[in-house]
Amino acid sequence: MIKWLKLTAAVLVIMSCNPKEKKANTVDYPEKTSLSAQAPELKASMERGKSVYNDLCITCHMANGKGAPRVFPPLAQSDYLKNNQEKSIMGVKNGMKGEMVVNGITYNSVMTPLGLSDEEVADVMNYINNSWGNNFGKLITPEEVTNVIKN
Repeated sequence: MIKWLKLTAAVLVIMSCNPKEKKANTVDYPEKTSLSAQAPELKASMERGKSVYNDLCITCHMANGKGAPRVFPPLAQSDYLKNNQEKSIMGVKNGMKGEMVVNGITYNSVMTPLGLSDEEVADVMNYINNSWGNNFGKLITPEEVTNVIKN
């Protein structure tokens, strides 16, 4: 009985993070996202990435990027994201599972593959790399995503 309850809970968590139907609502983060200060190419990518984030990522990682404590890791000011850009790209593209330590807290949950194109992965990475106080590196291009996935 307990195994059945655990399995049911796991399935519900996974399903809530990867909706088959994209949500129509959006969230603005004016105090945390300054797109106007970015280079035009990065700004355009971030705008597209914000849309992807609002459709697919916000359910688990929240509007403020802080995630759900001990369940879904934060993206806002995340040491894991900052120090593991290639692993993060792979996770966005192919999903992730298993333990990871983010800001000193161990997480062990599942992120299912979201079915994103390399351009969408680049856009959402550019958005999260430059939101909520993050300033993690340069513009990520779809070609870089393709190279990371191949290697």
